[in-house]
Parts: sequence; structure tokens; C-alpha cells
Amino acid sequence: MSQSTPVSAEVEHLGLAELSHLLQQIFERHGTSSEVARILADNCARAQRDGSHSHGVFRIPGYLSSLASGWVDGQAQPIVEDLASGFVRVDAANGFAQPALAAARELLIEKARSAGIAVLAIRNSHHFAALWPDVEPFARQGLVALSVVNSMTCVVPHGAQRPLFGTNPIAFAAPRADGEPIVFDLATSAIAHGDVQIAARKGEQLPPGMGVDSQGQPTRDPQAILAGGALLPFGGHKGSALSMMVELLAAALTGGNFSFEFDWSKHPGAQTPWTGQLMILIDPSKAGGNSFASRSEELVRQMHAVGLERMPGDRRYQAREKSRSAGIPLAAAELKKLRELAQ
Repeated sequence: MSQSTPVSAEVEHLGLAELSHLLQQIFERHGTSSEVARILADNCARAQRDGSHSHGVFRIPGYLSSLASGWVDGQAQPIVEDLASGFVRVDAANGFAQPALAAARELLIEKARSAGIAVLAIRNSHHFAALWPDVEPFARQGLVALSVVNSMTCVVPHGAQRPLFGTNPIAFAAPRADGEPIVFDLATSAIAHGDVQIAARKGEQLPPGMGVDSQGQPTRDPQAILAGGALLPFGGHKGSALSMMVELLAAALTGGNFSFEFDWSKHPGAQTPWTGQLMILIDPSKAGGNSFASRSEELVRQMHAVGLERMPGDRRYQAREKSRSAGIPLAAAELKKLRELAQ
């Protein structure tokens, strides 16, 4: 679908390439290099296509606000360092994390194929997107991928009184023999920060246990969480421990900032956390020949056999298939704003 197709007065449907091109124009218009614009636009468009609305075009104003504030360098050129047989380090140079990952991708895969495992440590980077797009492509090449990213302070550790951790997501992807890769992407907070913002914009209440207000009292009001409140970790002490692990892997190990270490107070409008990212790639053929994808398929079969109807990632794959045939739906008013930003 090369042209947007009006469906009603309220909704239009775009093809992936068309939406990516529009978003690329926006990023370039607001100060990024063409390569950075291409990578960020593709990331946002794919998230929108797959129904991950909190990380699709919803994120564009935040990206542009951070760029306008001077907080992030949209022209940054990542510096890739080949440190060891299974270790790659990238200095994102105060740019976005996705271009840093793209710059190291081929070397990382080469090392994983050779050594059986490879680690990518990205520092000095801004990650403002969903994490599953970072890992899914590796699973499609037969590799197992695990990635963690820390973010800005907005989560109260279990048993504490004030926020310290970020939402600190974990993403995992593994190949299957007869189906789409197994992919999950979860925040270690009870809810993703973007979903809180969407609920606030819609005037909706959150489920219990998601966050606290500025006085540390439980609240279901997303506005109260955003206005000086904080999120809670999922699963109490268990999610809190995982969030701590992400801080250690994504910041301490990579040389990036902890969620509490950067100060953006002199950059009004800054929204992108300046932290770090760790990626681990495993070539399963080194351990079990070519049987891993078949073993993954058997696990999925058994999960379905015990009554599990939906696997992690299934909702995204279903939305993706629907978008391929019908186009990516966008509210006409939202699309109008995007086109204005591209001018």
C-alpha cells in the first residue's frame, strides 16, 4: 500500500514504508542526520504497525522535545570498539541507542557465530523505544538474544520510600522451528511509563498497584503518578531485584549512567533517559547442533497443550499481519499533525 487510504473521517491507513518515510522526514526536519532519522523512523513505524502504541508515533513529540532541548545529539556517530573475542563496546556519543546497535550489529553477529556467545555494551546512549525490536531480528537469524536497558528514575524499590530505579525493561528473543520467534519485552515496573502517559491523556484510571502519588500513597490516577509520584515494581521484591540487576548490567557494566545519575534540569523538554544498554547474543548451534529451534517448538506445543492460548508476542504478530493487509491505522488528526511536523 503506497498511498494513504481514507477509511473514514477519523482514521486513515498507511503502509509501513509510507509511515517510515513520513517519520524520517520529521526527524531530519528536527535535527537528526539522515541515517539516525531512518533508523528511528523505522523503529517507531514498526512499533505502530505491531500495535505497540505507547512506543509508536506517540513517542515522536518526546523525541523532538529532547532534540530541541539540546539534551541528545541527533547527529552523533557511534564509536565501535572490538575489545575481545566475544565483547563489543559502543560509545553512542550522547546519541540514540538504536544507531549504536546498528553500527555494531554485523560485528556482534560475527563474534556470536565464532565464539558461540557475544556481548554488546552500549554506553552514553538514549533509549526511548520498545526493546523487542532490538532483539527480534537476531532470533530470525537463528540466534538467542537478551537485552536490558535502564531509564530515568521513576520507580520506587520495594520497601523504599522514594524512587530510584527506572522502568528497566528486559527483552528476550529465541527462534522457533515452525512459527514466529518467541519474543517478550517487559518492564520491571508494574506498568510501562508510556502506558501511564497514554492513560493520563485518555483520562483513564489505572489498575491498583501501579504507582504512588507525590506523598507516597497508592493511587490509580496516572496524572498523580506523573506529577511527582512514581511507579512500583511488578511482583514486589522480585521485580525490584530484577530492576536492580538491570541497573548493574545496563549501567555499571557498560559504563552508562545509572537511572539516578544524570541531570537534565538545564535542558527543559528533555525526555530521553541518558543511560546504557547491554545485549547478549548466543548461537545455539554451538550447544545443540540445529536442534534448538525444534526444542523451542516442542516447548510451545506443550504450553498450548496445557491450555495456554496466547504466547508472548502473539498479539504483536496478529497486529502486524492485520497491518500488512489493511495498512497501519492512524487517527486523521494525529496524521495531520505528523505531516505538519514534516514540513
